[in-house]
Amino acid sequence: MSGILPENPGVISVELIAELRRLHFVEKVNISELARRFHLSRPTVRKHLHTAGDPVYPPRQQQPYPQLGPYLDRLKDWLAVDTSLPRKRRHTAQRLFERLQVEGYRGGYSSIQRFVKAWKQARSEAPKVTHVFVPLAFPPGDSCQFDWSHETVVLGGIEQGVKVAHFRLSYSRKMFVVAYPRETQEMVLDAHIRAFAFFGGAPKRLIYDNLKTVVETIFLGKERRFNRRFMALASHYLFEPVACTPESGWEKGQVENQVGNVREWLFTPSPRFDGFAELNAWLAQRCEELAHRPHPAQASRTIAACFAEEQSSLIPITARFDGHVDDMRRVSSQCLVSADRNRYSVPATWANQVVSVRLSADRIRIVANHDIVAEHPRCFGRGQLICDPWHYLPVIEHKPGALRHGAPFVQWDLPMPIKVVRDRLLKQDKGDRTFVDLLLMARELGENGLETLEVACDLTLQSGVICAAVVLNAMQRLTEASRPQQLESTGTAIPQLTLEPIADCSRYDRLRGVSHVH
Repeated sequence: MSGILPENPGVISVELIAELRRLHFVEKVNISELARRFHLSRPTVRKHLHTAGDPVYPPRQQQPYPQLGPYLDRLKDWLAVDTSLPRKRRHTAQRLFERLQVEGYRGGYSSIQRFVKAWKQARSEAPKVTHVFVPLAFPPGDSCQFDWSHETVVLGGIEQGVKVAHFRLSYSRKMFVVAYPRETQEMVLDAHIRAFAFFGGAPKRLIYDNLKTVVETIFLGKERRFNRRFMALASHYLFEPVACTPESGWEKGQVENQVGNVREWLFTPSPRFDGFAELNAWLAQRCEELAHRPHPAQASRTIAACFAEEQSSLIPITARFDGHVDDMRRVSSQCLVSADRNRYSVPATWANQVVSVRLSADRIRIVANHDIVAEHPRCFGRGQLICDPWHYLPVIEHKPGALRHGAPFVQWDLPMPIKVVRDRLLKQDKGDRTFVDLLLMARELGENGLETLEVACDLTLQSGVICAAVVLNAMQRLTEASRPQQLESTGTAIPQLTLEPIADCSRYDRLRGVSHVH
């Protein structure tokens, strides 16, 4: 009877051991013949003749990595860098596998997983503590989970930490993430507005930690007092806020797990963008792309397919919520109001009066008498001065000397023709007064006033005569509507002269009584 040849000479199967024992003890085949027939050494045959159970092999002292070998140095470098980073920013084995694939690695994931595990065990990393949970099931449109995470990005060439708001629909697992410089209340409100617009509706319940921007007071059990401004948001979108038990993050385990996955998928390594607008546009796009992954609980369907089923169960959005936070402030004598450690300009007519400052995620609006009197892009630095020069025009009308060294006008980025005319006029006698007159006329022209002033200054420079009168004349000619054009536009016939007047200078001489006409 022919023996069973081993596929791997270093590994002896149970079937082969049984065949060796039967041939030797029943058919009396000697050890040399067995070694020749099965291509084994005689000591190996002799050892397994006395093996009655499963074979036991000593662990390998060194694991070969035929595919991973050329990339081991790069992998070790990444792992070494991870040891100096916070645990949240370290690579997972899956993320290392994806990065090595970009480098050209064509091996399997298990090789990297074994190497990473052995590398960490060699450095005596403490094992992770595992917990036991009960699987949960949610109906479509019932709930959404919310959480914050701290990530590192490179914006404008500068590495900085950002706060990322995470949303996850419990049924479909569709996620939405958006980044902000802070975790203030107006950021929380703006994140919800963006998320509901992204999902096309709001869930019936939203589950939170007990963050201060949402929960004001924690009572016994599940009873909470929520923030009034946040409750205005909940009332507008008709969802019910639910706060978790303190230190019980597993009550919103889906979004807790999402935080780690998003850090691995999107923020390792740190992404690079010019600003928050580009970063958030990219994050929204990646959320759509990641929705094509298989659903964790329904492997035959994708997250996108489950979301298409769930979307009709969401509460429809009828109007957008104005996610701002109000704060009453007094305008200083320099027409400035302080907000978030920066100073913003207000029209001079509101100096030394109390106004309402509305802070949004990206804008700041100053409201007085229920009207928006000023609006600025929000600055997130400290001690910054953000001015609109038009707010100070009534001041320099009476104090034109402030035009030369006033901070709003020194920082004013005017078009080049206006700058050249301004510099020429300021060298003339009372040139600051004349330039103020030009600005006043531009203000009277409304939205197109500065553009008209730019064209008039360009025409003045072409003429070679630089003075305020020439610029004012050019602005009047540019804005003056001719009467025939108005008549044509209304459909009225233009009257025509039948007798053209003849210039007669002798009439002037007769009035004076002296004749000078020859």
